[in-house]
Amino acid sequence: MASVGTALRELRGAQKSAKGVSLYSRFVNRPAGRYLAAGSYALGLTPNQVTLVSAAFSLAAAAAVALAAPSWGLGIAVWAALALGFAFDSADGQLARLRGGGSAAGEWLDHVVDCAKLTALHSCVLIAFYRFPAAYGIGEGGTEADGWLLVPLGFQLAAVVTYFGGLLTEKLKPKAAPGSAAAAPSTVRAVALLPVDYGVFCVVFLLLGGGELFRWAYAGFGVVAALFLAAFLAKWFRELSAVPR
Repeated sequence: MASVGTALRELRGAQKSAKGVSLYSRFVNRPAGRYLAAGSYALGLTPNQVTLVSAAFSLAAAAAVALAAPSWGLGIAVWAALALGFAFDSADGQLARLRGGGSAAGEWLDHVVDCAKLTALHSCVLIAFYRFPAAYGIGEGGTEADGWLLVPLGFQLAAVVTYFGGLLTEKLKPKAAPGSAAAAPSTVRAVALLPVDYGVFCVVFLLLGGGELFRWAYAGFGVVAALFLAAFLAKWFRELSAVPR
């Protein structure tokens, strides 16, 4: 088996461009994923196996939100599992590049898992609001309770459309000429993207023990996600409208 140190040295030269990436993903998640990729490489794991590890952590965390009564301890466990799942999500691509390139099936699996964890997490928050309304400061029954059940649905819609829209835009935009220099990443853009970075959003689950505090913080992230979606859609449509037929 290759050593972790050797894998880490090779991975430093096999990183994707930082363009369009938030500060959290650039300076926290990708470096964490690099160490996980190096460890996975040393253990002989495949990128698809690492993707499934990411799915296991993410889906287990989502299930815990739906099944267990909210508490501070649960919040720490859920955040840790989500953060690890996100780091392994970065690791699978880095491992694929380290091994000489990924496959179409591997890319497909990665995107399917990403979509599954997005839909599952917000669905489980909805279930939690329904099962434990008092713990989240929601009155049982009535218009208020019904209204709060719509919040995770709206957040889920914004998250999934943003994910799919961004993915499809990248597929439809003309590819840069081979050998052309990558555009320099913008620090301003990297900071601006922090509110819609999945890793930053996961921090809100540390507030699960706060009940109503979590509910309002989660709703706040949902509003931000909806506003960013509107901006992204306008930007993507404008960019694709400029592409020649």
